[in-house]
Amino acid sequence: MPVQSSGEGYEVREREVGLVSLWRNLMRRGGRTVPAQEPAPSVDAEAAGRTPGMRVASLERTLDDHVQRLGAQDPRSIAARNNLASKYAQIGRREAARAEFERTLEEAVKVFGEEHPQTDVIRENLAWICSDSARPAQAAELWEVLLRHRTERLGPMASDTVDARTRLADALRRSGEHEAAVAHYERAIEDSADPVERERLRVGLSLALSAAGRYPESIRQLRLVLAQRSRRLGPRHYDTLVIHHRLGRAYTQAGMDREAIDALLEAYRNGLAAVGDPEIRMLTFKMRRDLAGAYSAAGRHREAASLF
Repeated sequence: MPVQSSGEGYEVREREVGLVSLWRNLMRRGGRTVPAQEPAPSVDAEAAGRTPGMRVASLERTLDDHVQRLGAQDPRSIAARNNLASKYAQIGRREAARAEFERTLEEAVKVFGEEHPQTDVIRENLAWICSDSARPAQAAELWEVLLRHRTERLGPMASDTVDARTRLADALRRSGEHEAAVAHYERAIEDSADPVERERLRVGLSLALSAAGRYPESIRQLRLVLAQRSRRLGPRHYDTLVIHHRLGRAYTQAGMDREAIDALLEAYRNGLAAVGDPEIRMLTFKMRRDLAGAYSAAGRHREAASLF
């Protein structure tokens, strides 16, 4: 499970044990011997009564011990470094995590090769932490390599391949490569088999199109997502209202004042009908503010004043 960003959180404990198991399988397939005295750790045994700082210290000691006894390029040393980097990421030490993931990737390339599946596991970890550390250009380079490897290994329409293309598009958009992001979002939409994922991709595409100044196309994508979510979730669901609000703002950005007012007013009314939800209540405050701004931009100052 990769290190995740933007509020998705880190889920590293399970990964540490899973990574050890995966690594052992790879070692066995390659004819390497896995010492019986180094079993995969127990989550309960390791986590019980230990603070994050204690866990980090334990992982640091394990890495030092492995490097001294086995060398930095032994698979067990590489796994230990990856686990330490994952823990750094989990507790918010992003720069330390990035440095360790970079070192881990460097060693994995030497030991396993550039295109080995385990090398790509580490490359994905590094891509996630780069995204979370506001390094979208570096993340984009890593996702581009992962996309190429997954396309060759799994085919362009495999879910893991589409996911890599999506992450690449996100990173390109955040790094200012808007046209390149548009191309990857459009291809991911074509290749994705999940209609809900296609909605998310269209939202990303709309953001990239808007950043590139292609406002009519951006609005078209939001209208498609709004129609789909209205059918799937209903017009008063929070996720639908978020898109409806975003559509109104997109009209405002494009200078389409009448359309902005119509969209924001409808979204505001739908939000008011569901203000029992605290998230929707906060969203309606933003809708009200933006609706007032749209009225002002259209010269309808009295209606704007009634909302302030």
